[in-house]
Amino acid sequence: MVGSGGREHALASVLGRDAEVVVVPGNPGIPNSLDAAPEDVEADLFVIGPEAPLVDGLADRLRAAGRLVFGPGADGARLEGSKAWMKDLLADAGVPTARHGSFTEPAPALEFLDTMAPPFVVKTDGLAAGKGVVVTDSLTEARNAVEDYLSGAAFGDAGRRLVVEEGLIGEELSVLAICAGTEAVLLPAAQDFKRALDGDEGPNTGGMGAFSPVPGVGHELMATVKDDFVLPTLEALAARGIDYRGVLYAGLMITADGPKLLEYNVRFGDPETQVVLPRLTSSLTEMLAAAAAGRLGDEPTSSDDAMVTVVCASEGYPASPRTGDRIEGLDAARSVEGVELFLAGVAGEPGDLRTAGGRVLNVTGRGRNLADARERAMRAVGEIGWPGMQHRNDIALAASSADGA
Repeated sequence: MVGSGGREHALASVLGRDAEVVVVPGNPGIPNSLDAAPEDVEADLFVIGPEAPLVDGLADRLRAAGRLVFGPGADGARLEGSKAWMKDLLADAGVPTARHGSFTEPAPALEFLDTMAPPFVVKTDGLAAGKGVVVTDSLTEARNAVEDYLSGAAFGDAGRRLVVEEGLIGEELSVLAICAGTEAVLLPAAQDFKRALDGDEGPNTGGMGAFSPVPGVGHELMATVKDDFVLPTLEALAARGIDYRGVLYAGLMITADGPKLLEYNVRFGDPETQVVLPRLTSSLTEMLAAAAAGRLGDEPTSSDDAMVTVVCASEGYPASPRTGDRIEGLDAARSVEGVELFLAGVAGEPGDLRTAGGRVLNVTGRGRNLADARERAMRAVGEIGWPGMQHRNDIALAASSADGA
């Protein structure tokens, strides 16, 4: 398992049900972490977690060395590495998405913005750790983002090309597809929370929480996601000579006109992974190994349990997170029935962990329904603390009612 965050901790935990797992480089909160280069590890299967090494071609280098790898090559990883390239491919594939334009100069970008109605969306073309997106009703804020991105002041080279698109209104939905060439199977849907503060206020983040299952998302909608989004995308990739073996994460908006794609990621979502994968009752190891070999196994099966993840973050996240504070209460949180902790931005020793990043850890509750899972997660969050710790209090709150709780 390649990576060091909460997503990788969750992946390693589920893969560990029927495999020996080593995590490189991992972190002091993830068991079996090894400070080594992936190329120096002997393993039967390599699973690459984060987007940056995929865009950098790690999967290609490992495959060239004869390794079995779950994760797209650099060619397929362009779906996340370049939002402009992704939008071009969506047009070729006929995938429904927002009206958009890509720009390298401020003047045409600002002219395009002036033709749009709020909300306005401005995205870096390149990778920005999930934070290179401004969604705002303020034309002034959107125009300022264009200037900051294209000048390199906000995200360096990642922002020197940007995408401006119409803001879509509706319910967000995250769907993870396990892909092998032009075939795919879907995992249960999840919903995540991107804004830093309760009520979807504050700046965009890498994700402050998630839940699964999503009330009202049934077989018909999932079939639409597969048939109208995932499979046409894989066919468009194949038409460009790209053999995609990895996960395709579809971030969707369910609008009044039907689902539309916000964007694709080429890796498991974080924190969606923490609520989707632990629900699996079939073997994740077998599924990923089969896809890595270019074939699909059986349809995955999942429990009826609900799961809710709450992200605990450092003071100042996402702009300037404070680090170095001792984390208290982890054992007490783990003692709450149905709760798992997935560690992310931590340093130190297993018995003396300190904050070392923006999103520090994930508290994941499992229950018979969303309200039960949410109550357990929030109870465990209450046991954890460090100076300035922040988290949202409304993760899955509205969905708990829709879930019949």
